[in-house]
Amino acid sequence: MSEAEVPVLNQVQQFLTRKHGLYIDGCQVASESEQRLTVYDPASGQAISSCADASTEDVDKAVMSAWRAFVDRRWAGKLPAERERILLRFADLVEQHTEELAQLETLEQGKSIGISRAFEVGCTLNWMRYTAGLTTKISGRTLDVSIPLPPGARYQAWTRKEPVGVVAGIVPWNFPLMIGMWKVMPALAAGCTIVIKPSETTPLTMLRVAELASEAGVPDGVFNVVTGSGAVCGAALSSHPQVAKVSFTGSTQTGKQIARSAADRLTRVTLELGGKNPAIVLKDADPAWVIEGLMAGSFLNQGQVCAASSRIYIEAPLFDNLVGDFEQAVKSLSVGPGMSTQAQINPVVSRAHCDKIGHFLEDARAQLAELISGNSGPNHDGYYVPPTLVINPQASLRLTHEEVFGPVVNLVRVADGEEALRLANDTEYGLTASVWTKDISQALEFGDRLAAGTVWVNSHTLIDANLPFGGMKQSGTGRDFGPDWLDGWCETKAVCVRY
Repeated sequence: MSEAEVPVLNQVQQFLTRKHGLYIDGCQVASESEQRLTVYDPASGQAISSCADASTEDVDKAVMSAWRAFVDRRWAGKLPAERERILLRFADLVEQHTEELAQLETLEQGKSIGISRAFEVGCTLNWMRYTAGLTTKISGRTLDVSIPLPPGARYQAWTRKEPVGVVAGIVPWNFPLMIGMWKVMPALAAGCTIVIKPSETTPLTMLRVAELASEAGVPDGVFNVVTGSGAVCGAALSSHPQVAKVSFTGSTQTGKQIARSAADRLTRVTLELGGKNPAIVLKDADPAWVIEGLMAGSFLNQGQVCAASSRIYIEAPLFDNLVGDFEQAVKSLSVGPGMSTQAQINPVVSRAHCDKIGHFLEDARAQLAELISGNSGPNHDGYYVPPTLVINPQASLRLTHEEVFGPVVNLVRVADGEEALRLANDTEYGLTASVWTKDISQALEFGDRLAAGTVWVNSHTLIDANLPFGGMKQSGTGRDFGPDWLDGWCETKAVCVRY
């Protein structure tokens, strides 16, 4: 281990050596299946732990645990202020275990330990406390009604919000803790119960967090975790008849499968799916802001961010200079393991994903695309992909229109803003976009015309708990975050009283 690498905590080493089961009814339980899934360290390719590969019977056990906890109101029946206090204690415990959780996240996912500390735990705490506060802000409306029968009768009417029931939360591997809490916290704040399925690649932090939830006072059965494959465990969870809502973050293809299954049972779904997110750089943009903002917006977490800026359209007068600036910035990035405090680019999550990104780049090279690459990784057994710029890629290249989800960014010369807008919107996706300009009139106009759920001006990728987030077109349905977040986790009941 180099001097720059963070030593692994004893409690992290002990957690890795456990024979992890499932978390059901407030405790670890053995799976009905003897199958195990290996967890690898992306920096070395070495096995570091394993988790249960849950069967359909395991999933049913977890869902029925959550269903019993919901119908007997052991959570929803508590006073809102009491639920809020428990969720705030939960956040405090997560904060007390910051380093432990950050190291687990880095070891199983590959990202920088600095990112794990700042984003996976630090930003997650902001979301946890924001959402806990919504627990005591759930409200309905009083309504004047004009019911004419019987003559002379009078009515009072109002609405109330009630939790939907059992929620299935299916979490991707790019931000396992943070995105997991984006599902757990609104479900619990609304009074629902939940079964979380983390990615089979990154199951560890969610298992640990479930223990902290129980320690905080979340009743048994309210927060359950099942680990396993998407094909068996994920499919069984998202199609279970007692699940009232599915919250899924992941690929558009899998999201469509979940939506089709949910349609048969009219189950509520929130889908946060893929993106091929454009950034438009107009000729009056500040080059320093562009490089600072879009290097972070493109390469944060090795580009494994659904909101990442993967297509950058630059007006011709700025193009050549900015390409030079991007090249200098990319080639200056240090590459190394996530546990190194000095590495700026780290391995991607898995060998399979590393190979997938590699196929995109091989296709581009075969078609003689101009590629500018940064440094390679230090360990050939690790899952490293050098940060790469693709200059003016042809429309026929897969990486022009498909989501790469890696440290690969297209830089495209455009004649003017109108061409940039046309190309930016020429996609089946619509998750995020940004425009870079000093002209507020252009910023507002482009913001109106970009077909994306979130549009930034002079920044990209940065999100906030109070800012609604979600996609248009094939980037998903529904919105997370913001003051109305819990509406998606509640039913609206109308009450009408004659007096």
